[in-house]
Amino acid sequence: MEFIQDNIWLVLIAVVSGGMLAWSFLGPKILGIPQVGTLEATRLINQRDAVVLDVRDEGEYRAGHIPNSRHVPLTAIDSRLKELEKYRARPILVICRTGNRSGAAANLLRKRGFQEVWVLRGGLVAWEQANLPVERG
Repeated sequence: MEFIQDNIWLVLIAVVSGGMLAWSFLGPKILGIPQVGTLEATRLINQRDAVVLDVRDEGEYRAGHIPNSRHVPLTAIDSRLKELEKYRARPILVICRTGNRSGAAANLLRKRGFQEVWVLRGGLVAWEQANLPVERG
């Protein structure tokens, strides 16, 4: 107990970090958003013409993204919802760097009436680890 009292900030940081890590794995499941791995993602893209929606910020997107992905940062989804309307009938695969932001974006799309929304488990990091193509710039 003395350690906790003397290091309350360290304890709080550890608890918040652990909570964020747990949410990245459990959040989409709790919200009912299905997650897919890279193999399922490539099937969605190639067989079902899924739209890849990258919700990272501009710098992250320019550093590397899935070819032909649509870039709409998480913070701009509500304001740019009208341009996403044309994809309402298609499956949407939402990605970010590791899977945290994509869950929030997918949940927002579901609330706005988009039916077929998936999250790429592990985000672009998993995509690159699977040696799948990435465009730069």
